[in-house]
Amino acid sequence: MSAGEQAPRRNSGWPKCGASAAVFRGGAVLLIVRAKGALKGLWSLPGGHIEPGETARAAAQREVLEETGVEADIEALVDIHDVILRTGGGALSAHYLITVFCGRWRRGEPNAGSDASLARFVPLGDVAGLQLTDGAALLIHRAWAQLQMPSS
Repeated sequence: MSAGEQAPRRNSGWPKCGASAAVFRGGAVLLIVRAKGALKGLWSLPGGHIEPGETARAAAQREVLEETGVEADIEALVDIHDVILRTGGGALSAHYLITVFCGRWRRGEPNAGSDASLARFVPLGDVAGLQLTDGAALLIHRAWAQLQMPSS
């Protein structure tokens, strides 16, 4: 740690747990534009906090519905992703530990709600041209590949 940085206090409440999901309909992934916070204006997978007593999988399914109006079948865990945000001086401002799932569209059309300003299915070929949250593109492609693998 450099001289100007402060270690986060142990009781700072970080990291916080979250869940998100890469939901696919055909060759398109469900994405939102964040409406609030430090990541406002960036494209992202729908997701948010895990509520006390809620499983990560259930939280991912709930957050997809709340942020997009889409019902999804959540099929598998893709990865656990750290989102660590720091101030200009290097101090920790946020740390989220996000369980990222993959799944398939069941019903509903995207309609921005909750923490989203926009929600839509984006063709996989168009994902690279979007301003995404850190790590989202890799997670989307890993989720797509995972769903294409035959079940054993």
